[in-house]
Order: sequence, then C-alpha cells, then structure tokens
Amino acid sequence: MKGIILAGGSGTRLYPLTRVLSKQLIPVYDKPMIYYPLSVLMLAGIKDILIISTPRDLPQFKELFEDGAHLGISISYAEQPKPEGLAQAFVIGKSFIGDDNVALILGDNIFFGSGFSHVLNECSTLTQGGMIFGYPVKDPERYGVVAFDSNHKVVGIEEKPDRPKSKFAVPGLYFYDNDVIEIAENIKPSPRGELEITDINMEYLRRGKLRVQPLSRGFCWLDTGTHESLQQAASYVQAVQDRQGLKVACIEEIAYSLGYIDTRQIKELAKDMLKNQYGQYLMDIANEHESDSAFS
Repeated sequence: MKGIILAGGSGTRLYPLTRVLSKQLIPVYDKPMIYYPLSVLMLAGIKDILIISTPRDLPQFKELFEDGAHLGISISYAEQPKPEGLAQAFVIGKSFIGDDNVALILGDNIFFGSGFSHVLNECSTLTQGGMIFGYPVKDPERYGVVAFDSNHKVVGIEEKPDRPKSKFAVPGLYFYDNDVIEIAENIKPSPRGELEITDINMEYLRRGKLRVQPLSRGFCWLDTGTHESLQQAASYVQAVQDRQGLKVACIEEIAYSLGYIDTRQIKELAKDMLKNQYGQYLMDIANEHESDSAFS
C-alpha cells in the first residue's frame, strides 16, 4: 500500500502564521505538524509516501525530509498548484499510486491513542473497497457525519447536517483500493469548484464497498486548522509526553522500532539535536537498546 500526505492549501485560517510558512511546517509543541500524519502512515507499515503541497512550500518539505532514506522509507513529492479538493490528491498521485491501494491523510490532522497501530495495520491490509474512520464528537453538525450498522457497514454520509443521524465525524484519514483513481477522475467539481472526498466516499457507498472503523472514546483526534485548536494540540502533546516520558509521533523512534534503521543510524539522527530534549530522547533510546543487548 502507498501513502499520501496532502499538505497543500493556503492556511488562511491561521494567518498571519501561515503568510510565508506552510501550515504543516508550523510546530505542534516540539516537532513540525507534518510529523504527526507521517507517523500515522509509518505505523501502518507504509514505506512509500508522497507529499503533495504547493509550489511555494514543496522545497521546504524536500529540505526537511529529502528522500526519506534516513528513516528507512521512500518519500516523493508532487505539486498541487491550487487547492481544488482533497480528492484531487488521487489524480495528482495517479502515477505514484500505480496499481497499488492507497491511504490518504491530511497534513493537519493528529491521531493518538492506545491500540491505534493495530487498527492501522488492519486497515493497511485492505484489498477491496474503502475504509474511513468515525470519531464521536459533541457537535457533529460541524463535520461530515457517518452513520453505520452493527457490522460497521456505512449506511449514510452527510456533510454538516442540520440533524445528524449519528455523532460520528469523519476525520482526515482514508484507506482505498485502486479503484479510487478511476473514481476521483470521474467525479465532478462541487459548487465551490473542488473535487470532494465525500463524493468518493459516496461512490464507494453506492457500490456497497465502504466500511467505517469507529475510534474509541479514549482516542484523540485533533484538527489543527485554527489558532485555538493549534494551541490545544500543542498543550495536549506536551501533557502526554511529560506524563509518560514517551514522545508522540517521533518518526525517528518509529523507524527504529520498526527495524527500518539501526542503532548507529538513530544516533546519527540524534547528534545535531543533542542540545535539546528531542535529541537526548533519541540518544537515550539507542543507549538503552545497547545496554539491553549487553545483558541479553
């Protein structure tokens, strides 16, 4: 399975922060925002990833990640000249996806919770149809809402309904089979001139091939699209990390734990960050592993 991070858009809701900087490069506590969606794809076992962004911002992502080899993965890049809808990612990424299935995650979404790696691994084995997620919210009328039966088969999707049929919002993480390319190429732009991800989901629903994975009440999904939600996300990450002594969305640690890089490589990644707690955290991981190996 391939993975796409859609990190485009103008970020006007975050002005003046995003006048000269991509929203997905803004820090969420101790790391750039894009680390969080990248960590999700990595935890799903996806090693071939495409980052889609604006012509202005793409060089900065390339400077940040290069080709991804330092993390044991492959990162490619593509331009989205204008923000013309989430579904456009599959049109732009057609040659990248090839004959594979694909996961799409939005660059400003943060997911965190116990057991999420297991859920992601199950979703990444998808062979037919589409898989979306459902997250319980107190104000579902603000979101795309999914209704589903006891077998997690979707029975309806509504966009910002006045009277929601469920309390489950659809967050920005989607898994599809290869048919998504054909579907995306054939949907029509909405009245606002965009290729809507809801239209893709509705087509899978029409074909009887759309399922939903509900996320538990103890799970956390954060959208960092406003100043308030950005601050809330940073405070949440800091609180979790300070309490547990473990980092959220540490892509170097994930690469190491998955065996994509070895102890020597994680030490190299830590070297230029040893003046802060992030680099020290990586070095501690490597040293602990060497200590454990010495006594095994």
